[in-house]
Order: sequence, then structure tokens, then C-alpha cells
Amino acid sequence: MGNTMLEETAAANAVQVMLDDRSYDILIGRGLIETAGEEIAETVGRGRVAVITDETVAALHLSALSDSLDRAGIVHTVLRVPAGEKSKCFPEFERLCDGILEAKLERGDAIVALGGGVVGDLAGFVASAVRRGMDFIQVPTTLLAQVDSSVGGKTGINSRYGKNLIGAFHQPRLVLADTAVLDSLPIRDFRAGYAEVAKYGLLGDGAFFSWLEANWTGVFNGGPERDEAIARSCKAKADIVAADEREAGRRALLNLGHTFGHALEAAVAYETVRLVHGEGVSIGMMLAHEFSERLGLIEPDTVERVEKHLSEVGLPIGLAQIPGQLPPVDTLMDAIMQDKKVSRGELTFILTRGVGEAFVEKAVDPATVRAFLLEKLEA
Repeated sequence: MGNTMLEETAAANAVQVMLDDRSYDILIGRGLIETAGEEIAETVGRGRVAVITDETVAALHLSALSDSLDRAGIVHTVLRVPAGEKSKCFPEFERLCDGILEAKLERGDAIVALGGGVVGDLAGFVASAVRRGMDFIQVPTTLLAQVDSSVGGKTGINSRYGKNLIGAFHQPRLVLADTAVLDSLPIRDFRAGYAEVAKYGLLGDGAFFSWLEANWTGVFNGGPERDEAIARSCKAKADIVAADEREAGRRALLNLGHTFGHALEAAVAYETVRLVHGEGVSIGMMLAHEFSERLGLIEPDTVERVEKHLSEVGLPIGLAQIPGQLPPVDTLMDAIMQDKKVSRGELTFILTRGVGEAFVEKAVDPATVRAFLLEKLEA
């Protein structure tokens, strides 16, 4: 197949999320932070903005964004949060809301999220709430954020009861995915983001998954394959979001691997030294395929193919690869029962009939899930 899945040129650099009067562009390419000021000015005007970022990203990329905003004549305030999943909490949410109000930003001003998924989720939730809704720009700096969390308008924070349980749908006005920033991303974080890229092939595009099997080294090495994989992933998500913005049906497919993955993240108390989100998704996708095999939906060779690719790129594929001791099965089941897709106490899982053939299965028997997980924990 080569490297030409997106031959329409412009599609490799711009993807549009079609939501009527709330449609927006995802721009993809190297060096976009340097031109971000003009892109933001063209989208929301030259009012004031609050840049929300974390300490790690600020050290790497804040000066470039600030210079770009200055050149565009955009006055900006910078608000920093600690790096890591634990910043997605009520205290940081409150502090950021107060910081924006203290800076006297108005409803017509904008919030810019410069960072990975944590910053984007948190800043987006702040934007949805302050003055009952402010414009929001995503400048994602991780692969995971560029292909997943920056697109689609899901924002939120974590609760002690589970991940992303408190939040709002609040679409950005623009997403600027600067692929050059990924050159400085630690390999563990890049791999974690790649789990979400592989997800798009596994859930609905078997040809894309085959392309990834043949071209993943170019994605990791920063060749043209990287921009192509990101554009392809964003297009897949954009199409699903446009068809089902608020996850009433088809959008649930994007959670392939996430029901198990989120439970595992909660089980390690969001300690990223043990497990980051993309690693949880990787293990979760393996569990989803193994569970599908258990239910007689797919053959063992499909499970082996998925396992081969995820392990080949260096992603974890089993519970035994999570450092430290995991909690008992009932604790994991408690987390799973808090999943946002649970309806009237019944579990909904994303299962599969083959590579690229995921589907939503409602009313999955919790006892069957518990027995499956218990077996995996004891293996």
C-alpha cells in the first residue's frame, strides 16, 4: 500500500470536524506553534487569551507560543498546573477558574490548552464553565492528545470514583497539532499515544491497521508516515464525532479498550510511574480482544495478530506487565461498574468480530466479566 493513504494533499494537513455552526479545523503539520498566533486571531479574533499549560510543557514550548501570540498582537495570561494525571481534579479546576476571573478575561476571550490530554481535558472543562462558556483552542503536544483527546469536545476531571466522570461536552474552535513537538516526546509517551492510533484501525479500518503494521517505524521515526497516521486518526475520529457528538451510539466505539483501561488506571490510583493512559488502553484492547475470543466472536489468530503488533512497538499487552500488585477482582469490577457507558446497572462493552470490526455490545453479564478478569489476574 505504500505511504499514500491520504493522497488528497490538503486532507493530510487539515481535517474538519463537521458540526454545523460549531464546525472546526484540525491543522496538522510541523511548526504550527510558531504560526499559532495568526491562526488563533483568524479563528477567534485578537482578544485576550489565557494559556493553560503544565510545568513540563511550559519549559519546552511555552516561549514559542508566547512569541507567536505577541507577534499577532494577542495579550495573554499564562496559568500553569503540575504535570500528570493528578492535576485533573477539583482543586486545580477551581484554581484555574479563579485565575481566569482574576485576570479579568471576558466571555468573548479564549482559553488555549498547551499540553497533553490532561491539560486539554482540564482546560476544556474550565472553558466550558467560566462565564458559562468561553472559546477554546487546543494545541496538543503529545501524540495521544493529537489523535484523540484534543478532538471531539470531551472535557473533564477525575473523581475518586473513576476517570473523567465529571465534565462537559465543549467543542474547541480550532486544533493545532504541531507534529514537530513530538520529536522531544519521551518514547514511553509516544508509544502510549500510538495505542490510540492503532485503536482507529482496530475499531473500524482494517486497511489502516494493515498499513500501520507495515509502516509503524516511519511513524515512530518522524517521517511523512507520522503526519499521515495522525491525519488518518483525526479523520476517523472527526467522522464519528460528527455522526454522534454526545456518544448516544456510534461514538462509544472510540472506547475500545477503555472500559478495562480506565479500571486499571483507577486500580493504580493514576500513578503514571506504573501505568499511563495509553498503556492502559493497550492492555484494555488486548483484554477486549481476548474477551471477544472467549465469547466466540473471533478466532485466536486475530488475538495473536493484535498482540504481535502492540508488543512489537513496545506497548504492554497484559496485566502482568503493570508494576506492583493489582487490587482484587472486585475492586476492578467496582471501577468498571462506574464506567460512563453503564446504563441502568448493565455493562456496555466494545467488542469485536475481527480487525476493523468493533461493535457496541449492551447488557454484558458482569459475572462473565468478573470470571474473565479473575482468570487474568491469577495467570
